[in-house]
Amino acid sequence: MTRILVPLAILEGETVPAGLPTLLAPVDVTVLGYHVLPEQTPPDQARLQYEDRATAALEDLVAEFEAAGSEADHRLVFTHDRAQTIDRIAAETGADAYAIPGVTGPVDRLLVALSGDVAVDRIGSFVADLVGGREIGVTLFLATDDEAGGRDSLEAAAADLAAAGIDAETELAVSDAPLEALVDATADHDAVVMGEQAPSLRSFLLGEDAERVAAESVGPVLIVRSSDGA
Repeated sequence: MTRILVPLAILEGETVPAGLPTLLAPVDVTVLGYHVLPEQTPPDQARLQYEDRATAALEDLVAEFEAAGSEADHRLVFTHDRAQTIDRIAAETGADAYAIPGVTGPVDRLLVALSGDVAVDRIGSFVADLVGGREIGVTLFLATDDEAGGRDSLEAAAADLAAAGIDAETELAVSDAPLEALVDATADHDAVVMGEQAPSLRSFLLGEDAERVAAESVGPVLIVRSSDGA
């Protein structure tokens, strides 16, 4: 079963937007509540002080995902290294993707960027599991300076989704500034799916590119992990 990791700074009040549980309803969800500690604070000490409060918040969030239809669980980690914790829990749970929650209501239109270093068929398989038979419009997007190769990639990806029962539109941006083109394309969509970039999802998730896409998009950004990372 496809699994998505939803990392949240749980003691800082970070939560999920109303539309995210519904979007993730067909897949399994692990809500990772983390709290980054000052270097001098032992995790065990923080756990004694904050565990009950954080666990209660996580249980409420899990209930939201379960009410929408997901099989959901949670993890709680007190850590000195947010990125390392996210990577470790993703590996332990076998997560196929991470979510940057964003702010959104219902997701009616999904932008799927065939970018990063994740195989296109892996992104397509994730989208097929996520969308299923629901009435969610899908746009396959690719920004490249190779127009002919880009069209071939989009057509092949659209054919794979069609075989899964999803009729996707395609959008090609012939550009040598793919991030700018992707950010522009998010304006007409409620959520974004994209692949991670080398050398690791950690650098992408915490880097300027992901933050830019997440900041510019209306809703959540779901980042599909590579087969090496999953």
